[in-house]
Amino acid sequence: TIAAGFGLALVLGFIAEKINVPALVGYLLAGIIIGPSTPGFHADVDIAIQLSEIGVMLLMFGVGLHFSLKDLMAVKRIAVPGAIVQMSIATLLGTMLAMSWGWTFGEGLVLGLSLSCASTVVLLKGLEAQGVLDTMNGRIAVGWLIVEDLATVLMLVLLPALAGILGSSDAALSDAPLWQTISKILLQVTAFIAVMLIVGRRLFPWILWQVAGTGSRELFTLATITAAISIAYGAALLFSVSFALGAFFAGMMMRESEFSHRAAQESLPLRDAFSVLFFVAVGMLFDPAILIEEPLHVLAVVGIIIVGK
Repeated sequence: TIAAGFGLALVLGFIAEKINVPALVGYLLAGIIIGPSTPGFHADVDIAIQLSEIGVMLLMFGVGLHFSLKDLMAVKRIAVPGAIVQMSIATLLGTMLAMSWGWTFGEGLVLGLSLSCASTVVLLKGLEAQGVLDTMNGRIAVGWLIVEDLATVLMLVLLPALAGILGSSDAALSDAPLWQTISKILLQVTAFIAVMLIVGRRLFPWILWQVAGTGSRELFTLATITAAISIAYGAALLFSVSFALGAFFAGMMMRESEFSHRAAQESLPLRDAFSVLFFVAVGMLFDPAILIEEPLHVLAVVGIIIVGK
């Protein structure tokens, strides 16, 4: 899976760049070609998705190394209301569109919520490619994405609790009261941010300083990768936040260290390699047959993403 993913991504990414198309388009096509919906070799989708998660963690960790809490607070007056309004409009449009197809309100709401969330990895790769990640617009975009990530965490927890109201007959639905579910997730997110600001801000730079003191480049690289992946996983496990959000905050806390620039440089090769697998894994989930079976549905959804958002 890794050999096929990297090899084909290299060839198609190279061709894409040669015809002035972003390389990530080539990576997506590579995933489609080795995915289960096209003839020929089929790579392992589950393994590809797990490997792609590493790319997400490393990419968000690297972005976090360039951002401070002050940077995020500086754009909150635009990012917070902007993200909420945008997500609300996209959700409404998606729900109305789905209901016009004959879907139930609950099914339409899930589609609308899915369309309301931007892909953090895709947007960050685009901003990096254009060299605008460190500009004010880039900071606003990252702040906007963080708000979306937090909202997505809340949505994923609330959907099971609201499923009965939305018309689902699934027996495995949550029986907890809605207020209890909302309180729990807000408490978890608050606890996660508090732990990061109070403990992580001091602990992570200290660990990095200790490891750098050994003079071993290998250990330093290992410490950087461990911080990105382990903190992201721990955040997801203990506080129910996304891998991406956990890794981003880990990077922000590491930024307090005098070795943050070196940490960014050491993690860059692995980050780039595994983020390629993210696009390959996304491509593997795509079934080209849908373009023939439901072309108007696909065009309508794309219209919401491009125009509505």
